[in-house]
Amino acid sequence: MPILLFLIDTSASMNQRTDLGTSYLDIAKGAVELFLKLRARDPASRGDRYMLVTYDEPPYCIKAGWKENHATFMSELKNLQASGLTTLGQALRSSFDLLNLNRLISGIDNYGQGRNPFFLEPSILITITDGNKLTSTASVQEELHLPLNSPLPGSELTKEPFRWDQRLFALVLRLPGVASTEPEQLGSVPTDESAITQMCEVTGGRSYCVRTQRMLNQCLESLVQKVQSGVVINFEKTGPDPLPVGEDGLMDLCRPSNSFGAQPWHSCHKLIYVRPNSKTGVPVGHWPIPESFWPEQNLSSLPPRTSHPVVRFSCVDCEPMVIDKLPFDKYELEPSPLTQYILERKSPHTCWQVFVTSSGKYNELGYPFGYLKASTTLTCVNLFVMPYNYPVLLPLLDDLFKVHKLKPNLKWRQAFDSYLKTLPPYYLLPLKKALRMMGAPNLISDNLDCGLSYSVISYLKKLSQQVVLVKTNKPKSFALRSAFPYSLV
Repeated sequence: MPILLFLIDTSASMNQRTDLGTSYLDIAKGAVELFLKLRARDPASRGDRYMLVTYDEPPYCIKAGWKENHATFMSELKNLQASGLTTLGQALRSSFDLLNLNRLISGIDNYGQGRNPFFLEPSILITITDGNKLTSTASVQEELHLPLNSPLPGSELTKEPFRWDQRLFALVLRLPGVASTEPEQLGSVPTDESAITQMCEVTGGRSYCVRTQRMLNQCLESLVQKVQSGVVINFEKTGPDPLPVGEDGLMDLCRPSNSFGAQPWHSCHKLIYVRPNSKTGVPVGHWPIPESFWPEQNLSSLPPRTSHPVVRFSCVDCEPMVIDKLPFDKYELEPSPLTQYILERKSPHTCWQVFVTSSGKYNELGYPFGYLKASTTLTCVNLFVMPYNYPVLLPLLDDLFKVHKLKPNLKWRQAFDSYLKTLPPYYLLPLKKALRMMGAPNLISDNLDCGLSYSVISYLKKLSQQVVLVKTNKPKSFALRSAFPYSLV
């Protein structure tokens, strides 16, 4: 169920008028209404949830949140007035806090236990602004700053205010007040040069510099296509570049590999699409993306995680491993310089392993948890997520079924126990489930340890309870006041 949050600039400068006599605020309202009509063409839009936030002071900035229905959303949109300051930073923080309010209750972020791409709440934030200077009661600001301190319990567990399934897009209105005599330029809409652009790009979104009504309509058509179920990942190359591949798909040792300088495909910040299951309508998966630390029983608190995991890929060609009945997860990558590079190599029968640094106990890079591979038709690149350290596990399981016929000898059990020691504790439960599905239910003990200390588990439970208190005792839409009355200690 996608969440579409509209953040509307209600600063006084939105009263400025275009050459047609329409105020910027009226254009913003019309843009939201047109977006809703365009989105309604997709049958999947029936599950959408809409929210409306303005630049007013919190909690009054939240006009339609978790409780309000669509009729309230439309009524509040119609009644918006432009009269305040351009407090974009505070408005963005309030918007992200509103989106994040339910996550600790649902456990969707799974702190300390791996990140599950299939457990997500895809959210698109669309802010419509005039891009004027950022203002507060004290000064005019050149740069965008979001308040560091959030009243939301547990906000310190993630370094950034947003999450990996939340992307920010900005429509920056630059429509002239006087009719232009220049012919309108066709083509793609450029990004804007205001302070909001960098924030959009950090979340995996982008800004649009809107100079005409036609450009605005073009942007809205584009934004409707951005409503995708997925999460943003930082893909980073580790190790040397691969050998170049010739036209026939074979290694070309005569061509230079261009490995002396950074290439665009070395580092990509892109979405992986998380498709819903055709039968249930919700995504289904088996394996997490590992944490960037090894959970220890003596950890008194969790290290804060980045919103977007850093997944490192090695350009060593490997065989894509799978065995019968062992589940794996498959996610298509959003087109990027990385996907283009992999597809141009025309090697659909090899793959590149992926790692999360510090996820393992015994080596810095960690062990592979999956691989990147071009589709056999060379139309897209997929991320396959497997059990952690799968190159060791899969041959063991193959032997278990084909050689030992589910009656392993001592040598096999010792090898399997050695493998389990390389496994982050939070992989034990999904592995036990997978083995049960394969017909080998008793290989892992029922007394599973998640790896987190008692103090961390207690703290996470306490945070969940405090969010319930916020939702119960706070005013309209669970809006967040600037101070949180319940102690986090």
